[in-house]
Amino acid sequence: MTVNGSDDVLIVHGGTPLEGEIRVRGAKNLVPKAMVAALLGSEPSRLRNVPDIRDVRVVRGLLQLHGVTVRPGEEPGELVMDPTHVESANVADIDAHAGSSRIPILLCGPLLHRLGHAFIPGLGGCDIGGRPIDFHFEVLRQFGATIEKRADGQFLEAPRRLRGTKITLPYPSVGATEQVLLTAVLAEGVTELSNAAVEPEIEDLICVLQKMGAIIAMDTDRTIRVTGVDRLGGYNHRALPDRLEAASWASAALATEGNIYVRGAQQRSMMTFLNTYRKVGGAFEIDDEGIRFWHPGGQLKSIALETDVHPGFQTDWQQPLVVALTQATGLSIIHETVYESRLGFTSALNQMGAHIQLYRECLGGSNCRFGQRNFLHSAVVSGPTRLQGADLVIPDLRGGFSYLIAALAAQGTSRVHGIDLINRGYENFMEKLVELGAKVELPGKALG
Repeated sequence: MTVNGSDDVLIVHGGTPLEGEIRVRGAKNLVPKAMVAALLGSEPSRLRNVPDIRDVRVVRGLLQLHGVTVRPGEEPGELVMDPTHVESANVADIDAHAGSSRIPILLCGPLLHRLGHAFIPGLGGCDIGGRPIDFHFEVLRQFGATIEKRADGQFLEAPRRLRGTKITLPYPSVGATEQVLLTAVLAEGVTELSNAAVEPEIEDLICVLQKMGAIIAMDTDRTIRVTGVDRLGGYNHRALPDRLEAASWASAALATEGNIYVRGAQQRSMMTFLNTYRKVGGAFEIDDEGIRFWHPGGQLKSIALETDVHPGFQTDWQQPLVVALTQATGLSIIHETVYESRLGFTSALNQMGAHIQLYRECLGGSNCRFGQRNFLHSAVVSGPTRLQGADLVIPDLRGGFSYLIAALAAQGTSRVHGIDLINRGYENFMEKLVELGAKVELPGKALG
């Protein structure tokens, strides 16, 4: 089912445990970037385990605007991308496709290599804190690009071949690391990136690029060295599964006292989450095909939690788990160190009956870069509290799924507005809810 603008409200009748099996496919934080990487090749690329989410559709449209042929492969969830005839795209068409996503900034390096120029309009994405694109442009300048600010966006040119450079990130940003990788692989000479992000999705992107012919070395001190090559071919790659979606369903099982088998979930990329899940009182069982998550009965336990870059507790795991923590006994302390505004979603949980207090101080852990900047980036969750149904307006992708969890765990009926945003990162989430026994409906339309 594809959700459109007229179906942007979901009615949720809460109080029913989620039980059953769902499947997660390729990671939202890898698949669109691997699609962008196909632009770098001189031959077709084949990407498997692709989820049907909005970010994938956005990038598919952008690739097609630039002359890349994109077609389904032989198996479900497979895309074949042929970049043989890359060309410039109409500015208005780019703007129409790119306004809802930040991913187009990552097309800059590949387009500079293939065409010698690129245009990037204003960018969208989730409003969860500062994610400035200025650093992306500064990185591209260091490679040798020139950037002209225009009324409708940024126009970039590469008068000559981009050259490798030394870059140190002030923070191990995933987006900035992706930008460097996608630009450095065809740049002349060696690029050294210090304080790089090392998330599993970054490693999988490096695997994609290596299959294409790139030379990339990762050191143990967060340093990545890329030796530029003259040409890249295509790739054949199966995307790693989405550990962030898997954790969201795990938190839903905990909050609703349910039992969900997440086919496709993998232990290796979720070890930090699994440890925390067990500390809270959740149960899980791992086999070769996936992970079963369930609430074993009894009281959930309060915890102290600090988000961090990989291999720490991922910020995208935080919001769904906070909903489950409203049902834990005692005081849980959350310290968000990645996005300064990510705890704003808790105000709606309080309207539903939760007791969550936000603080500007760094609570329960070390000082972070937000501690002296007046951001409400720490929270104390007092539980357990009984949640009641409410009208909810989705603020961002993970916050939106968290509101769904809260509505499912609550007594009574909730109306969740803006559910189309969830389609950015959760494939067929409404079908999955129905499969798990959730009582949900679109206005005037029964599901299931």
